[in-house]
Amino acid sequence: MLDDLLVVGFDLDTQSEVHIGDRPLEQWRALGYGRRETVVCFYCWRGIDAPAGTKVPLVARGRIGGLVRPHFAHPAGTAPPGGHGRETVWHINAKHRLARWARTRPNVMQVRMEQWTEDRDRRADVHVVLDDGARLALEAQRELITDELWQARHRDYAAAGVRDVWFMRPDTRVPHVLFAEGIPAWTLYHREGEAEARLGEPHARGPQWWTKDLRLFGLHHPPCPGDPVVRERFPLTELGLDPDGVTFPPAMNERLAEQAARVQRDASEARHQHEQAERRREAAPRQPRYRYEPAPPPPRPAAVPAGTPVCEVCHRPLAEPLVRYGRHILC
Repeated sequence: MLDDLLVVGFDLDTQSEVHIGDRPLEQWRALGYGRRETVVCFYCWRGIDAPAGTKVPLVARGRIGGLVRPHFAHPAGTAPPGGHGRETVWHINAKHRLARWARTRPNVMQVRMEQWTEDRDRRADVHVVLDDGARLALEAQRELITDELWQARHRDYAAAGVRDVWFMRPDTRVPHVLFAEGIPAWTLYHREGEAEARLGEPHARGPQWWTKDLRLFGLHHPPCPGDPVVRERFPLTELGLDPDGVTFPPAMNERLAEQAARVQRDASEARHQHEQAERRREAAPRQPRYRYEPAPPPPRPAAVPAGTPVCEVCHRPLAEPLVRYGRHILC
């Protein structure tokens, strides 16, 4: 994988990490294998896949217009068995890419790598200070992180007054705990110098949707947990930094603003139609409600003169032929 090419070395003279893009290839060759040999493998020197302090002078490879970008390489037979781990190489390369990008942003005053917070609770991959004093921690995340571990890091950064900004390795799943906290997540393609954002698709418009957060009914960044997402990829050179993190290019901001304005117009129309319907309903004449009234009781039989034969059931007078039976035929 081209993302696994070594672009970071260690300069024994300055005791610092160096990037292949910091100097022309000829200068790196003069400092590398077979010549001064002061630029060595960062990973071997730091004890990654080799004993700490292992000095492996590097070869600078690449040419202008070549298919493979400039990079460092171990001399033949000096690399660890199987080479250095892809995740480790990606992390170091990504960290340097982010630092180099941050230094080019016009509002960035200071960029430091592997910078501890003041209380030494967290060490940022890349610590950035903006011209308004805001502080950012650019984190290159090479593998899936648990919710608990991310929340602990996020809380520590927040307590230190630092805004954490997360860049994931390609093909690494983004923990939705970030979205639950309203934190964007970016995927970093450091070889291409690009970053990808995830935006939530517009939510369905249910009953009285206009009373809810209208931002959610257009493309929204970051997405909500579980949202279907739209992926938008940008060159790092078009992205900016502000106290809230990474900012979109102007064209993307205009696109989102147009959608938000359209949602706002739809919400105003829906609210107006709802209010009109309510006014019509209140103005309509009210129909009398049906009230149940029980049937009146049957009339009491008229008083019967004394001595008149009566039915033993209904107590009404009996005709002469029925006296012998003592009741009416239907009683």
